[in-house]
Amino acid sequence: MESVMSETPIPRATRREWWGLAVLVLPTILLALDMTVLHLAVPLLAADLKPTSAQLLWILDIYGFMIAGFLVTMGTLGDRIGRRRLLLTGAVAFGLASILAAYAHSATALIVARALLGVAGATLMPSTLSLIRNMFRRDDERTLAITVWMTGFIVGSAIGPLVGGAILAVFSWGAVFLLGVPVMVLLLIAGPIVLPEFRDTQAGRLDVRSALLSVAVMLSGIYALKDAARHGGSLAALVALVAALLLGWVFVRRQRRLADPMLDLDLFANRAFTASVCAVLLTLVALSGTWLMIYQYLQGVIGLTPLRAGVVMLPAALVQVAGAAVVPVLARRLRPAVLVSRGLFVAVAGFGIMAIAGEISPWPAVLGSVVMGVGVMPMMIMGTDLVVGSAPPERAGAAAAISETAAELGMALGIALLGSLGAAVYRWQMGDVLASLPPAAAAQAAETLSGALALASTLGTGGDTVLASARHAFTVALHANAAVGAAIALATALGARVLLRHLPVGGGGH
Repeated sequence: MESVMSETPIPRATRREWWGLAVLVLPTILLALDMTVLHLAVPLLAADLKPTSAQLLWILDIYGFMIAGFLVTMGTLGDRIGRRRLLLTGAVAFGLASILAAYAHSATALIVARALLGVAGATLMPSTLSLIRNMFRRDDERTLAITVWMTGFIVGSAIGPLVGGAILAVFSWGAVFLLGVPVMVLLLIAGPIVLPEFRDTQAGRLDVRSALLSVAVMLSGIYALKDAARHGGSLAALVALVAALLLGWVFVRRQRRLADPMLDLDLFANRAFTASVCAVLLTLVALSGTWLMIYQYLQGVIGLTPLRAGVVMLPAALVQVAGAAVVPVLARRLRPAVLVSRGLFVAVAGFGIMAIAGEISPWPAVLGSVVMGVGVMPMMIMGTDLVVGSAPPERAGAAAAISETAAELGMALGIALLGSLGAAVYRWQMGDVLASLPPAAAAQAAETLSGALALASTLGTGGDTVLASARHAFTVALHANAAVGAAIALATALGARVLLRHLPVGGGGH
């Protein structure tokens, strides 16, 4: 008579894990805030520190560069030394770097502080996501936990313009950086109490050469994308791209030779893992390329102040939060391929609404943002869930880092490719007006919408033509980006429907 061994049931999360999740959401809200409030502070910062144009670009970009560059290294480091330890260490570093940034007395000092913030930020994201993978072992609970984690980003992005505008109305620009200090203090107090420690006990020492190669690949790749978005096909962008490809080839060869690689490339043998990574990347290409233009459109075309633009976009964020809350419920009824693809079909409709936005009312763009945001939520939540759920628990840090790296690359690609497309369409639409202007004025109007608006304000009655043309040209550019975003979202939906069809309802990617 055969004995039938029943599988040991996976234990449900306790109250401690759910309190721990509340603590893990804090860094996500903070990082989303940090990405939005600085842009509001740029005019005050520029007036005080008087940076050159190159220095101002580095102040804005270095944070994202360093986060992207160090994600993989920090994710695998957390697997080795402990994810809670890395998270708390990063919290200390982030708090100290925030203080340095707040009290920077020169542009160079602020660039250094922002770079340190980026390195510290790279410790926070894979640590929080990998801890969620270890704390919530049941597929349904992990999906809900990742939904809450993702909601932190939405809330942070939504309240960023409101919080930033309120702070800058009372305090100097440095105050926006101090937002991180109390959050990190709270994390340091509560973290050791409610967060368990996890590490890969079988992992060897971190391979320093692999870590340096990983950082170099990501920094050069992201730099190439951002430089191409800003300057077109420049020599610097080409050199950086070639360097990224060569270094990436060396990195992959090294990982395949090492007995204990820093990045386990065997993770990509799992179809659900690879398909989800690619789908997250493509979704963010489509989303960020259009999202890049929304606030410029609301302020430059519709004429809203930064604070009013934030208020107008608040309903979109609230609906996104509500939509995200529904994803775990739907995940218990629909297969991942169905849920993700249907959500992206909804997002395609949102891009379509965005493509008919006019130059008078902001509401078509706001409605398009609502529909688009709700539509991508299943992909962002289920995609992230499938990536971390496909990896074994001891490799959760590396899997989380890959997920975050895909997101960073997706945003950089979206800004570079669709940003360049939008700029080209804008200049093409402005062609007749630019031909009638002096060369210096034409160059200013062709560069950005804000440049054209500033020029129009100096031309008196003659500026009305420039103003109307610039607003129309930017609106057409927004339509073009939305159309391309819709095509990318549609292709991603069809690909996900095929590549994820083998996963059952509630499938965690195994």
